[in-house]
Amino acid sequence: MPQPTHNCQGMPRRDFIQLGLGGMLGLGFTDALRLQARAATAAVKPGTSGMVPTLPARKAVNCILIWLDGGPSHYETFDPKPGAPSEIRGEFKPIPTAVPGIQFCEAIPELAKVADKLSIVRSICHKDPNHGGGNHYMMTGAPTPVPVACGASVTFHPSFGSVVSYHRGQHEGLPTYVSMPQVSRSGGPNFLGGQHAPFVIDGSPNSPGFKVRDVVLPSDISEGRAASRRELRAALDRMKRYTDKLADDPAVTFDQYYQQGVELVMSPKAQAAFDLAREDEKVREAYGRNDFGQRLLMARRLVEVGVSWVTVYLGGWDHHTKLFDAYKGDHVRNMDKGVAALVSDLDRRGILDSTLVVLLGEFGRTPKVNQNAGRDHWPHAMSVMMAGAGCPRGAIIGATDAKGYAASENVHRPEDFAASLYTKMGIDPNQTLSTRTGRPVQLVNSGRLIKELFT
Repeated sequence: MPQPTHNCQGMPRRDFIQLGLGGMLGLGFTDALRLQARAATAAVKPGTSGMVPTLPARKAVNCILIWLDGGPSHYETFDPKPGAPSEIRGEFKPIPTAVPGIQFCEAIPELAKVADKLSIVRSICHKDPNHGGGNHYMMTGAPTPVPVACGASVTFHPSFGSVVSYHRGQHEGLPTYVSMPQVSRSGGPNFLGGQHAPFVIDGSPNSPGFKVRDVVLPSDISEGRAASRRELRAALDRMKRYTDKLADDPAVTFDQYYQQGVELVMSPKAQAAFDLAREDEKVREAYGRNDFGQRLLMARRLVEVGVSWVTVYLGGWDHHTKLFDAYKGDHVRNMDKGVAALVSDLDRRGILDSTLVVLLGEFGRTPKVNQNAGRDHWPHAMSVMMAGAGCPRGAIIGATDAKGYAASENVHRPEDFAASLYTKMGIDPNQTLSTRTGRPVQLVNSGRLIKELFT
């Protein structure tokens, strides 16, 4: 089944790769290297006298955020309502999970099997019913200062991944923030600058011979035909990029830029992380031999070698029509299998405790099934799945009312989710950042921790 590519407003998802006000396109690593080098010569953290931020001494938590663009239904995933009337309950039945007394929807049986490794927060809610505003709120922890329509693509506040990049910087030649296969519309850095935009891995990782752009040696290097340093530079500069508008950056010398580029493509660690062909075939099958499953597998490989933040974007969750048919199909089945395999694999490898896995979209769906057998936008109730990094296993946090209309118990805002996420990542959510014009911006405004995630 081909992946859905449109939201309810009918615009192609590729149109949303633009990050809007103050943001930048996802960068090829060649461009990011230039910007990272330039950032090292300037103050990257206000008040630190130009010092580049470093990782904390303790083992850092890395994050894999799985973004279900369009707004997945809480009813048909983690918060079924079997006692509600049929026009609310829908066609599916609840099923038992690995945790006695906890039920998920029958559409996600594989996640039900690993529920003993998950925390499900059923009580995060907000008031923005538009894709643009809801995406921004849940990808940054900040509401938009003005109304944003469904089709808009804006970044008024830095995304989670960009903030993590800003605090941790680049290490061992690997990007800090990766997004696959594109950037969520509010996944950019805003005033933090282009050096904290994500390195985008596009293409089809399930296809034979898949290679990550900007990481594979050009043939005239790999075949030993670059006889001089000048030819090496020329070959590296021909590597594919998303944009060349940063090509002339006086703050970064050719020696600095090409040395970092050579370190990336010559690094065994980087080559191994990006090469899915090195993975055992049984593991690849466990994740699902589809693009989404293989992106999750690559995300695991990336955090395993120290990439701090990986966003895996999966569109096609805006089900205003034929929702139940969609949830019986391959799109949901691939998500269910892939995410369950990711959590199990991280746990089996002993790195789930140092990896935060988050699954969410911009909002939930309406309680009443509409006349087209779909559900519409509904920010008043949604479920967010979290696992690892000290989140309790087999936990349900908060609740919606009996019919799923609204969060009703232990209610939390996106600000609370953001504060909890940053705290898990070792970042102070209460800090104040500065824009390029010196305007102070609070990272998270009045967010309170979801304390059950820290027990």
